[in-house]
Amino acid sequence: MNKPMHKPSAISWLVTIALLGGCTIGPAYERPAAELPEAWNAAPAQGQKFSGERWWTLYGDATIDRLITEALAGNQDLALATARLDEARAIARIADAEQAPSVDAAFQRDRTRRSNSTATQFPGPLENNNYRAQLNVSYELDLWGRLRNSTKAARAELLATTAARETVRIALTTQVVQSYYALRAFDAQITATRRSLGLRGDDLRLQRVRADAGLINDFALRQLEAEVAAAQAQLPALERRRTGEELALGVLLGRSPRALFDDAMILEADQAQPVVPVVPSDLPSALLLRRPDIVTAEQQLIAANARIGVARASLFPRIGLSGYLGSESAALSDLFSGPARIWQLGFALAQPIFQGGRLLGEIEVVQARERQAVAQYQKTLQTAFRETRDALVAQTKAREVFDAETARAAALTESLRLARIRYDNGLTSQLEVLDAERNLLNAELNRADALRVQRAAIADVIKALGGGWEGLQP
Repeated sequence: MNKPMHKPSAISWLVTIALLGGCTIGPAYERPAAELPEAWNAAPAQGQKFSGERWWTLYGDATIDRLITEALAGNQDLALATARLDEARAIARIADAEQAPSVDAAFQRDRTRRSNSTATQFPGPLENNNYRAQLNVSYELDLWGRLRNSTKAARAELLATTAARETVRIALTTQVVQSYYALRAFDAQITATRRSLGLRGDDLRLQRVRADAGLINDFALRQLEAEVAAAQAQLPALERRRTGEELALGVLLGRSPRALFDDAMILEADQAQPVVPVVPSDLPSALLLRRPDIVTAEQQLIAANARIGVARASLFPRIGLSGYLGSESAALSDLFSGPARIWQLGFALAQPIFQGGRLLGEIEVVQARERQAVAQYQKTLQTAFRETRDALVAQTKAREVFDAETARAAALTESLRLARIRYDNGLTSQLEVLDAERNLLNAELNRADALRVQRAAIADVIKALGGGWEGLQP
């Protein structure tokens, strides 16, 4: 005798739904392989440690700290990145809310009047009131992970936007430091040019007296006048470039157009000393993976991966539960009485049958976008490695150039002193002194620019590595 088949109980249905609810049909994310060397062999043997949050303190300059504080508060690029971050945070919150039940309350009052012609067929008052109060609940069963993948994508995009803001912040602080030291370099070059002009002007006045006395010929006098004019021609160009750099720094600081026009950048005296290299040789290159733009690229890849699960879930049924609980009565006083109670439970299932290939096309779109994100991640990683390698080499070579220019300026200073002694003793002509003065001025200009490049190279290293690294692990 066959036993009767039992219908599945409500508990078994709930267990089945719960198990299905844990299923997702999207692909699992795996970080693309990154082949990096173990360490940076271009880094110096010794380096400083510093806080990544305030990396610019390694320069030991209070003016830099003040300018960067102003820039972080007023720069419009950073304000734009912050607003985008707020938008991404709100979008992630909306995506989270999609997984929770939706509950709302409603209250309705109606008053109707029937026609007199139907009063004989349907006895009763011609005018009626109706009161209705209810709570509505709706919930989608996320059996295929559509909502969970959507939330995962939104959270990844939030992290990508957060990292993008950090990229803007690091770029901003780097630009402020480099612009500040560019102003320092222009000030040093202008000072050297004016000092040279002063010395040459004194010489020119003396030689004019000597020319009037017939002690030198016109050729020597005109040669000296030409040298003075050449130095004078350099000064306006330097001053113009300094003004342009000052305005650029003002924009970085977020100053208004009026403030850019009215306020002059007053800088303290520069010590004219290079910055110690800041990258130790044992720094692991895997720390490059925490660079903000790489984090942004990876989070965008994670989001694209999750969007595939969202698109695939559209091929499967969408199951929704809905219902309401409330009261309905003709009299407001009876609205919440027992007989006025009303309720409803609903179950809805929607299964795509024919969409003309639209759903499959949407899946192909998100798959193609994921491949784009993979390529973008790999490209970003390659670019980051190249920039870091270049920055590490540049910081070492920039220091070597500065040391060489410093030695050259010192040698030419002594050469000018000796040339003046020889000229005063009648052992050489004024042309030798002019050559020595010209060479010394060029050396001082080059030394000031080499110092700027060396200081800027340190900032480039910080930017390439994504900030400081003290206490951080790859």
